[in-house]
Amino acid sequence: MPRALITGITGQDGSYLSELLLEKGYEVHGTVRRTSALGRSRLDHLYNNPAIYNQRLFLHYAELDDPTTLRRVLTKVAPDEIYHLAGQSHVGLSFEIPESTCEMTAMGTLRLLEMVRDLPKAPRLFHAASSEMFGEPRTVPQDEETPFAPINPYGCAKAFATQMVTIYRRTFGLFACNGIMFNHESPRRGENFVTRKICRAAAAIKLGQQSELLLGDTSAHRDWGHARDYVRGMWLTLQHREPSDFVFATGQLHSVQEVVELAFETVGLDWRSHLKRDPRFLRPAEPQRLVGNPAKAKRQLGWEAQTAFRDLIREMTEAELTLLSAKT
Repeated sequence: MPRALITGITGQDGSYLSELLLEKGYEVHGTVRRTSALGRSRLDHLYNNPAIYNQRLFLHYAELDDPTTLRRVLTKVAPDEIYHLAGQSHVGLSFEIPESTCEMTAMGTLRLLEMVRDLPKAPRLFHAASSEMFGEPRTVPQDEETPFAPINPYGCAKAFATQMVTIYRRTFGLFACNGIMFNHESPRRGENFVTRKICRAAAAIKLGQQSELLLGDTSAHRDWGHARDYVRGMWLTLQHREPSDFVFATGQLHSVQEVVELAFETVGLDWRSHLKRDPRFLRPAEPQRLVGNPAKAKRQLGWEAQTAFRDLIREMTEAELTLLSAKT
């Protein structure tokens, strides 16, 4: 039974990846942060299953900024594969907490690489990189050769981490890979991300629990896919015959405004009656024309996004209707 370790297992990607690996017969271990709250809602269906939890799924307390705990888990688990997903991943928040963003996302990755390098048998490592590293790219679409030009602290931290993974692969011979992940969403997306915020608001307004949706710039465009498709790319990356970096994207641009219109269309409401602009939600700098070219992933891994944008937003909005209706 292959053994995998996932940092950030309680996040959106970590939960979908856990399901995928369990389906493929893995023993799955994950690191979690020690907090006063015990809720891990994205993993509840696995955590509460006695046939899975502590049988094939195991959780360990560890922190990216605490090398002792992380090294202890690595030594105890001795994984065949590591999926490094943990870090401060909210772009807007990275302007407010740039130091902790860099500490977790950049230095946390470097610490992990140093530990992996020292293990008796180095596991294969996947690092979740980000399209935010491209910032304001000179070429459209972006691929594995596009230069990094980040314009926010999160993108800068990810660029550092990604380049360190490449250095450790070339210098120390690690099977270490970067997956350059363009935006990917799902009903498990954090509530402070714009897609989830929009879908949740549309459902709440439909149910009479909310009256308006406050947003900043709705003209911003992103390459949005489904997280379920993207974690499959993570797994395929570590099954490849040699370590390499891959862009995971749909290759299609959609605007925040399109998300709004699709979410309200799903619940049968006119978005014009409920959307209000609020300058508080404008970011100091907004990346432009971020759209990925996944040709290499398709050619070498046989990967491509399978969920259409319209289906993604509809699924997210319907999930919010179900969730909010259960609370009334």
